[in-house]
Amino acid sequence: MKVFIPSPLRSYTHNLPEVQAHGASVAGLLEDLDRQFPGIRFRMINEQDGIREHIRIFINGELTRQLATPLAQGDEVHLICAISGG
Repeated sequence: MKVFIPSPLRSYTHNLPEVQAHGASVAGLLEDLDRQFPGIRFRMINEQDGIREHIRIFINGELTRQLATPLAQGDEVHLICAISGG
């Protein structure tokens, strides 16, 4: 499936804005991404195995906060890094 990579994480994907990955769930997809691009999962998942606060994951335009969210072959996944500041 297509996975769209935000600018702050593209250093892991050799500056590719879009990659292909596989997984039956969001967790499986992130594991596949980490196999292909070592270290990228840690930037999105915390030590308690939860999605980091500044990361948003959209599947076909729908926000999910659950790693167990199922995925299908034709899904599009957008990874978004929230920006904050003051």
